[in-house]
Amino acid sequence: MIGGSCLCDQVRYEVDGELGGFVHCHCRTCRKAHGSAFSTVAAVPRASFRWVAGEALLRSYESSPGKFRRFCSHCGSHIVADRPAQPTILLRLGCLDTPAQGQPKCHIWRSDGASWYDPDLSLTQRPEGL
Repeated sequence: MIGGSCLCDQVRYEVDGELGGFVHCHCRTCRKAHGSAFSTVAAVPRASFRWVAGEALLRSYESSPGKFRRFCSHCGSHIVADRPAQPTILLRLGCLDTPAQGQPKCHIWRSDGASWYDPDLSLTQRPEGL
């Protein structure tokens, strides 16, 4: 079972099953929507996905034809991306409450990548803030 929620915990979902491989998307739209260098996403079967709380709080933005970014209207967390005609839903892995199983498959849309982020650069890692 996979569970996820928004920052304010009012919108929650569950997925029966496991995550497959996931990707780090560097497209301009993901960077703008998340205010970050990239968004990490994984596709899950629509039939295995369900909202368990706060569905009425969801709002959506059609960022490209037929693709809806669903977010909490209270805290603004981007939770999923949805193309209603597709059999899958894209989870935004930053909203997972359960540990993500599996490994990233690749970085996509590096042609749109932020000039200040290099995925190959090794940086010092700290357990907490500065």
